[in-house]
Amino acid sequence: MPRYLVIRAFDVGEDQMPFVGRRSRELTEGEFPEITWEHSHVVVDDEGMVRTFCVYDAPSEGTVRQHATSLGQHVIEGLHEIAGDVTPADFPPVAG
Repeated sequence: MPRYLVIRAFDVGEDQMPFVGRRSRELTEGEFPEITWEHSHVVVDDEGMVRTFCVYDAPSEGTVRQHATSLGQHVIEGLHEIAGDVTPADFPPVAG
């Protein structure tokens, strides 16, 4: 199944994100069972506004967008299909 990186800018502050996170989980479990929310990285800017970088397994970009529309309270700044993953272990030091 394709995996997607979703970059979101939220209209709520950090203190409201637990509610938003619960709502996102409820949506994936109830209305969008074909989506798996893997994880999210959360950043907060100097004004206290939240941006997230979320990884989802989903059958299509359209399904991810439908979930986002149902969740509300944010805009999608970027939505990209993930081509692969790498870690530092994938790039061992060159023997000298």
